[in-house]
Amino acid sequence: MNEQDHLSASVNPHTEAPRTLEARKHGSPLRRALSILGPGLVTGASDDDPSGIATYSTVGATFGYSTLWMALFSFPLMLSIQYICAKIGMVSGRGLAGVLKRHYHPAILWTALVILLVANVINAGADIGAIAAGVHLLLPQVSELVMILPITVILVGGLIFLSYKVIANTFKWLTLSLFAYVFTAFFCHPDMAAVVKDTFIPHFDSSSAYLQALVAVLGTTISPYLFFWQANSEVDEAKEAGSNIVAKRRGATNADLRYMGMDVAVGMLASNCVMYFIILTTAATLHRHNVGEIASASEAARALAPLLGNAAEYIFAAGFIGTGFLAVPVLIGSSSYAIAEAMGWPCGLGEKYLKAKRFYVLVAVSCLAAMAINYIKINPMQALYWTAILNGLLAPPILVLVMLVSGNKKILDLRTNTRGLALMGWLTTALMSLAAVLLIWSGLSGGK
Repeated sequence: MNEQDHLSASVNPHTEAPRTLEARKHGSPLRRALSILGPGLVTGASDDDPSGIATYSTVGATFGYSTLWMALFSFPLMLSIQYICAKIGMVSGRGLAGVLKRHYHPAILWTALVILLVANVINAGADIGAIAAGVHLLLPQVSELVMILPITVILVGGLIFLSYKVIANTFKWLTLSLFAYVFTAFFCHPDMAAVVKDTFIPHFDSSSAYLQALVAVLGTTISPYLFFWQANSEVDEAKEAGSNIVAKRRGATNADLRYMGMDVAVGMLASNCVMYFIILTTAATLHRHNVGEIASASEAARALAPLLGNAAEYIFAAGFIGTGFLAVPVLIGSSSYAIAEAMGWPCGLGEKYLKAKRFYVLVAVSCLAAMAINYIKINPMQALYWTAILNGLLAPPILVLVMLVSGNKKILDLRTNTRGLALMGWLTTALMSLAAVLLIWSGLSGGK
């Protein structure tokens, strides 16, 4: 997904991106490959949050192998959008909210931010509930509701007094438990003929339930918070390298864009592989045993039993806890970053508290609002699934803005989208809009 091979006014000839400079230090292809992994990989990991795990598990348990094609289908869509968002941050030197503030009407900016904030707080609330459900699997004697407050306090305290990198390094190893689905898939004896057919031949059902599943999968893989987070991550990486003013961050060389594209591609590929195998494993286990509706984390964990036996619940719990502690800071951080940037406040999870007090107050208030959602009597697994549907419904208007920004020469100069990239971006926007409209129409018409 390389840009046209030319230099432009968008290229800063003096400062290359940190990953590019790091890659140039290494002669070994492996070390060079590892050195370019950064924001794209983190974004891919946070995409497989508890909402994603619950969505893929529910979809696989309900519809079996017939939804496997969605993983293959969504990969180029999410890759193109996340690449575009990363490019906006890298070339403009600003986060997405900062770009909207500078170049578009305030009504457009704040409409986007309200959509982002609502979606993120609800999603973060569902993820906090999922962390509590994971703890409950490990400690059945402790109520999930009892754990909500201490989990929120840990998250808020960690975000204020620790950097996100410390949090990510602490919990990222727990997310490796998600690869248990990959190994379990080979132990649960799936129907390989059906797997191959349903992976490469899309099956479409016009029922409301199937449309919900499609919108949920698209919503949890192509989510509004990921757009803002990806752009902001590129800005934060440049800040950490010493580029504290926009003029120093603005611009990107061909090498910058190439390495950034590789980083994003690896992150999105890893995310989609996990998605594919969660659907495959739950289809081969839960769906086969007619478990269509997943009512609890314990039921979802049963998909891992063919490989892990009694340890299934512990591994599932590790995945819920690890991805939750990675995803909530991304969710809360992306909306807080966007609002703070729009207000002109110092912001970023890498900033010290005394320098960015208002940003961290916003983080704390958002976390508390997310926590409060858990005291409404909602089934955690259902909340995670409906959160994905909500993201799918709210993503299209934000996608329109992303595509307008990335095609605006006043913002990106000659680094605007190539024809192929613009086509993929607008196709993604159109398909997500169509899926949302069909779901709404089905609901209004009483579709079953």
